[in-house]
Amino acid sequence: MKLSIGHLYPKLLNLYGDMGNIIALTKRCEWRGIEFEYDPIGIGDSIKEHDLYFIGGGQDKQQQEVADELYKNKEFLTEERDKNAVFLGICGGYQLFGHYYQPFEGDKLLGISLMDAYTVAGKKRFIGNVTVETDFLTPNTLVGFENHSGLTYLQGDTKPLGRMIVGNGNNGEDKSEGGRYKNVFGTYLHGSLLPKNPNFADYLIELALEKKYGEKFELKKLDDELENKTHNSLVGKAY
Repeated sequence: MKLSIGHLYPKLLNLYGDMGNIIALTKRCEWRGIEFEYDPIGIGDSIKEHDLYFIGGGQDKQQQEVADELYKNKEFLTEERDKNAVFLGICGGYQLFGHYYQPFEGDKLLGISLMDAYTVAGKKRFIGNVTVETDFLTPNTLVGFENHSGLTYLQGDTKPLGRMIVGNGNNGEDKSEGGRYKNVFGTYLHGSLLPKNPNFADYLIELALEKKYGEKFELKKLDDELENKTHNSLVGKAY
């Protein structure tokens, strides 16, 4: 078996350990004998078909540059979403999966509308540990670290990744964190996310395998004692 991942604009959007998500996906495939092709995609590069796409977080200046480039590829990436390719966006990348991000100053940054959501700049910065309760993972928690002032609001068929137990989440108001639509996932969780949440990493790998091979997959178990201890030590822990 083989999977390919397209890493969108890693030189511009890669804050707070986001590259660790790529490393986690790579190693968890390698440990199971799944070949893993990694394709870093830069500004001006053409985007080919992949099974999984990843985009990290960044500052407003870098986000502006990426927004313009992403929008040029909106039609292709929407087609990929509708073919059930898997997408994971962190923080600034998550915001660009929605319709737009409106900063305090400057023009609205148009997103690519992979999910029905929008983001506006808030006056308060949300910083700290996060625990989220999900309804699609086993174990059912996600942990990470948020550092954002954007306020994201979900609409229509876009559902949250989960319900906030600790932290502020999408907007500090509705107890939601992240968003999901089809195989598109977005979240404010840095830290990085997937090494602390092997349950979510494996879920994404299974979805990507299903997309590529057209059948359900159940990955063989790994020795996740260390990963699970790390995860469990952070569940419910405030900053």
